[in-house]
Amino acid sequence: MSFGTQDDSDDVMNEINMTPMVDIMLVLLIIFIITIPVMKHSVNVDLPRATNEAQNIKPETLRLSVDAQGAYFLNDVAITDTDLPIQLKTASTQNPQPELHIRGDKNVRYERVAQAMAAAQQAGLRKIGFITEPKN
Repeated sequence: MSFGTQDDSDDVMNEINMTPMVDIMLVLLIIFIITIPVMKHSVNVDLPRATNEAQNIKPETLRLSVDAQGAYFLNDVAITDTDLPIQLKTASTQNPQPELHIRGDKNVRYERVAQAMAAAQQAGLRKIGFITEPKN
């Protein structure tokens, strides 16, 4: 004896209905089939040719030293604070632009090195490096 009857229509569906997904995929396939030939008709551009040859032009290296008293030396020649920005500006106009290597004495105030870096940045030098000595 059963107190209640269950209809088959009340069962929960355990499977995903794949028909709408297949319909969407077919529509997308048709859209791609139609648009692919349109994409092949592109603008013809004559591209430049490039080579992988190494450049033989080496940029000049400027060596800026700051001694323990805070004096500047550009390529081992003493230079004043007012002449430093002028020399760096003329160096920044060279083609290719030289690299600036800054050597600061370990006893000099950091302010002097920062002033030299600021002058190089204002002059337009893009490649600035620091020279240090390795620990023994």
